[in-house]
Amino acid sequence: MRCDTKYPLLFVHGMGFHDHARLNYWGRIPKVLQENGARIFYGNQDSHGSVENNARFLYGRLEEILAETGAEKINIIAHSKGGLDCRFMIAHLDHGMHTASLTTISTPHHGSRTVDWLLGLPDGLVRLAAWLCDRWYGLLGDCKPDSYEVFHSLTTEGMRRFNEKTPDEDGVFYQSCAFVMKYLWSDLLMWFPCLLVGMTEGPNDGLVTPKSAAWGEYKGVYTGSGHRGISHCDEVDLRRRRLAKGPCRKQGQVSDITEFYCELVEELKDRGF
Repeated sequence: MRCDTKYPLLFVHGMGFHDHARLNYWGRIPKVLQENGARIFYGNQDSHGSVENNARFLYGRLEEILAETGAEKINIIAHSKGGLDCRFMIAHLDHGMHTASLTTISTPHHGSRTVDWLLGLPDGLVRLAAWLCDRWYGLLGDCKPDSYEVFHSLTTEGMRRFNEKTPDEDGVFYQSCAFVMKYLWSDLLMWFPCLLVGMTEGPNDGLVTPKSAAWGEYKGVYTGSGHRGISHCDEVDLRRRRLAKGPCRKQGQVSDITEFYCELVEELKDRGF
C-alpha cells in the first residue's frame, strides 16, 4: 500500500492542543493514512511545555514505540513547535540512531519577529499571560507547562542560539515545508494573527512565515487550490473537510490536506524510510 513505510510514523503536535483519542489533533489525516497502510503513533507531549522537557518526554515515547513494534527506527512528522521538540531530542538526547527522518510542518526554525515585538511589552504583562496559559493548559493535562520559557524560545535570537547548539544529526533525513493563507478571511480563526505577522514579517499561515519554516531539504510553500489558502489550523485538518472542491491544477496547490500527507508519506516510503 502507498503509505506502508519501512518504519512507523510518529506524529508530534504543536502548541495549543493535545493528542486525544476522541478529538484528534490531526483530524482525518491519521485515518486516511492508516487506510493506506501506515502505522501511526502520537507524541502526547505537553502542549505548552518547554522544548527540552517535551524532548525528554518524546524520548520516552520513542523508546516505547520501538519496543512495541520491534522497529529499528521511526519517521517523525511534527507540526509547528513540535518540530523543535524533536530536533532537540535527536541532537541532544542521542536518538539520531533511532530516527530515520524528521519532517517539519510550519515549524518556526528561525523564530518570529512578531514574538520579538510582543515580548517588548512590559515583562509583567508577558508573565501574566504566561501564568494564565500555564493554569489553563495544566487543567487540560499538561504536566510541566512553562509558557514564559516557550515564548522566549520562539524569538529570533532564541532560535539563533538554539540552531547554533542543535545541529542536524548525521544519518537523519530532515525536510520541511511551509503554507500560506491567501487572504485574511481565508480562516476566521487566524485572521488577526495573520494580520499581525503579515505586517511584521510578510506572507504566513497565520503564525509562521515560509522563511522561518525552512529547514533541511525544503519542499517549498503550499497553498490551497481554492480561494482560502492554507492556515496553521488547516495544516492539521482542524475543520475535517476538503480545502477546495476542485482538483489541484498547479504544483504547490492542495485541495485536500489528507492527500498532501499521503503524498508526503509515500515519498518517505520511496526513499526507503
